[in-house]
Amino acid sequence: MSKRILISGASIAGNTAAFWLGKLGFDVTVVEKWPDFRKGGQNIDVRDVGRDVLRRMGLDEAALDRGTKEEGTAWIDHDGEVVAEFVTEDLGADGPTAELEILRGDLAELIYDAAKDRCDFRFGDSIAEFIDHADRVEVTFQSGRIDSFDAVIIAEGVGSASRELVFPGENEPRWMDLTIAYFTIPRASDDDRMWRWYNTTHGRSISLRPDDHGTARAMLSIRKPHEGEQDWKEEQQRAFLRDQFKDAGWQADRVLAGLDQTDDFYFDVLRQVRLENWSKGRIALLGDAAWCATPMAGIGATLAVTGAYVLAQELARNADIETAFSRYEQAMRPMVEDGQGVPKFGIKMMNPQTSIGIKFLHAALHLASTPPLRKVMGTAFSRKLKTPDLDVYAT
Repeated sequence: MSKRILISGASIAGNTAAFWLGKLGFDVTVVEKWPDFRKGGQNIDVRDVGRDVLRRMGLDEAALDRGTKEEGTAWIDHDGEVVAEFVTEDLGADGPTAELEILRGDLAELIYDAAKDRCDFRFGDSIAEFIDHADRVEVTFQSGRIDSFDAVIIAEGVGSASRELVFPGENEPRWMDLTIAYFTIPRASDDDRMWRWYNTTHGRSISLRPDDHGTARAMLSIRKPHEGEQDWKEEQQRAFLRDQFKDAGWQADRVLAGLDQTDDFYFDVLRQVRLENWSKGRIALLGDAAWCATPMAGIGATLAVTGAYVLAQELARNADIETAFSRYEQAMRPMVEDGQGVPKFGIKMMNPQTSIGIKFLHAALHLASTPPLRKVMGTAFSRKLKTPDLDVYAT
């Protein structure tokens, strides 16, 4: 009989694991707390080894077709003038904007559509309790249902509730001193295909990115120490942003008007998840639940699809669950540690507190955007990581 695997979380990491485990002959159940498949979300990119995984899934071209068509990144001053511009076509490498830019929900849906016929997806439920027996994991769900599985994979994201059940008291994150909100607003007639990034004082920034749905994706960020804002109620978070950005300039009025109307608001205080182990017994963590590097690292989706592929392959290669989990961690740990190497200095530099700091940032970016240095800038955004060797796995 094929092993029964439970995956908690139906986003990119969870769906990729479901796709491969289903293809490899496992009996897969995916549980997701949201009542329906959750679409929407902001721009993400997939690079290098992650693209290889998508190619092995037969989804790379489809992902490119569903991409945002973002053409590059531009930094804007308080007058709305471009002070530095990086066009992807000119870089010769993945720069701030990668070749494959896609909305989180679009990529997750693409993988879900490819996996759903092989797996049992259960929406509107979540894990309430585990009992890890020697030969199985007994899971009690919030719905009251009780079931048993040979292994459980937690792919619930950075705020995973189930992670605390597995590793109680071991979840103190590395806080990055940056608060970010993402949401969708109406597209304006003068929006172009560039990611436009505007800095203002007190560590605040506004960015607008194109999508392929006739809307625009907005981001508001503030560099400040965390004060528990991620746990506030949504209306308090929105009120906080209105107050912080009411005098920000550029397109703040437009973005705040969109904030009042949006229905896909996401707010977080950025933190990295750093754990000594990603598994215990027959339960393993995957994706941001295991190793969130934060959006500042620029490789979250790449890590998600790569880690899911490696985990599925190791479960197929090893009859013993704990051995499979150990080898998955050995393969992925070097890449994750490289990806998490985001210095707080870089966050400070990109989010200045003062007008003088913004001038220095713009001067540095303008210099980096000139032809002699442009490719160097592109290389800086396409870091070479210690990636696992995917060729050891049969597809």
